[in-house]
Amino acid sequence: MSNDKSILKRRKIQDRAILKTAKHVLKIESDAVAALSKRLGADFPKIVHALRDGKERLIVTGMGKSGLIGQKIAASMSSVGLTAIYMHAAEAIHGDLGLISKNDIIIALSNSGETEEIIRLLPALKRLNCKLIAITGNIKSTLALRSDFILDVGVKKEAGGNGLLPTSSTTAMLAMGDAIVVSYLELNGFKDEVFAQNHPGGSIGRKMLTIIEDLMHTGEQIPVVYEDSDLPTIISEMTQKRLGVTLIVDKKKHLKGIITDGDLRRMIEHKKDVSKVRARDLTNSFPKYLEQTNLATEAVQLMEKNSITSLVVSSNGKKIDGIIHLHDLLKAGII
Repeated sequence: MSNDKSILKRRKIQDRAILKTAKHVLKIESDAVAALSKRLGADFPKIVHALRDGKERLIVTGMGKSGLIGQKIAASMSSVGLTAIYMHAAEAIHGDLGLISKNDIIIALSNSGETEEIIRLLPALKRLNCKLIAITGNIKSTLALRSDFILDVGVKKEAGGNGLLPTSSTTAMLAMGDAIVVSYLELNGFKDEVFAQNHPGGSIGRKMLTIIEDLMHTGEQIPVVYEDSDLPTIISEMTQKRLGVTLIVDKKKHLKGIITDGDLRRMIEHKKDVSKVRARDLTNSFPKYLEQTNLATEAVQLMEKNSITSLVVSSNGKKIDGIIHLHDLLKAGII
């Protein structure tokens, strides 16, 4: 028993030490990122303008951990419409340099600014008249001195590993890359359609590309009754179509109203003579509707705003093209 207490005590001491270390790391890294804003100078807006105005390709390169950060930066840029390519610096000096064309924009990441593989690329970049952007922790390095623009991501210290493990430095690089991407978006104007087209998969793609036409019920799936339909007909239609509503139409099949489960409950509460009730008697307001080409997310917003679970799909509020239910949006992962 005493042994168990001893183990538990040691575990608690270890847990406190772990949390202390984690907080120490996060403090050092957050301080490193916060310090970047004070070092932003005239080169930063010039870089963002160059990305917007340039017709050239954008190539990001690096080695090791800096290279991995470069891949993320290139991916973020591509997602917002910048044609960014990641090029491994070592592969570049062994044949992949053919990726680079005249006047391309190159973003090179190196904390020391003396990474051998990147330095060996510089003469070739000069010959091709490339615009070179250095993201480095050493503004007096070879890379910095031979670049057109410099972004200083130097940090006071790494967060651990006796200063040998890249932590604060890579976090600073990543944050600077994000600052470039978001600044470009603000300058260029954020376009939902561009972002969606570059994210066709996953939840982002579903939410930003799915339109109502993709999810709506059509034809015989639409619950419909005529204005003079009696209660059994209304209940039968709602039961068969299982959407909790039925639409009301006139003889021309133009939309006239909607009946919900709630309308039926209120009718019973008011003790109406069910033998005399007709569909037109049960509708209180004209149904909300959207067009087939509206985004599914717009259907969600309209439902939330009006506290409803179904929407008519129509281009003019007369001809019924379909109906969409909250469950359809849930199943599709829009919500």
